[in-house]
Amino acid sequence: MPRRLLQRYLPDPDSLRRQRTLRCMAHLIGDPALWMLSRRSVANAFSVGLFSALLPIPMQMVVAAFGARLARCNLPLSVALVWITNPLTMPLIYYANYTLGAWLLQTPALQAPEQLTTHWLKMQLMEILPSLIVGSLVAAVVTGLVANLVIRLIWRWHVLRSWKARTHRRRQARQRG
Repeated sequence: MPRRLLQRYLPDPDSLRRQRTLRCMAHLIGDPALWMLSRRSVANAFSVGLFSALLPIPMQMVVAAFGARLARCNLPLSVALVWITNPLTMPLIYYANYTLGAWLLQTPALQAPEQLTTHWLKMQLMEILPSLIVGSLVAAVVTGLVANLVIRLIWRWHVLRSWKARTHRRRQARQRG
């Protein structure tokens, strides 16, 4: 993973600490380990952020922030990844999690009505909830683990590629000079 690319898009820790709404948490977000961009911290941030994103709970960003603190991984990256489940993608992701849970629990998945309403959801909630929870947990764990592995592999590939390019440049410089 190109460190400079990530640093370009991540916020500055000092600017966040100065914000009035975050002053009460300045001592929590002030830990330099939560802002480091290393292979381990970025890979773990992807795990924490994607795990939190796939859970059907409110305040996923808070869960991701506490998870980043516990895992000592990159805080802004783990919190930002929660936005994968935004209002546009949330129904599709949670329906896929529900379908996965129904398949794992070997229960028939309910068909959504032609017009999905909150009244229908309230009436079916107790039937949907076990499959949704199991499917979400399994999807969150698998996605977090796969993301961690993929980020570590991409980071390693990028480092090896830059080493080879540097070696190639040095050889060319020696041959010329």
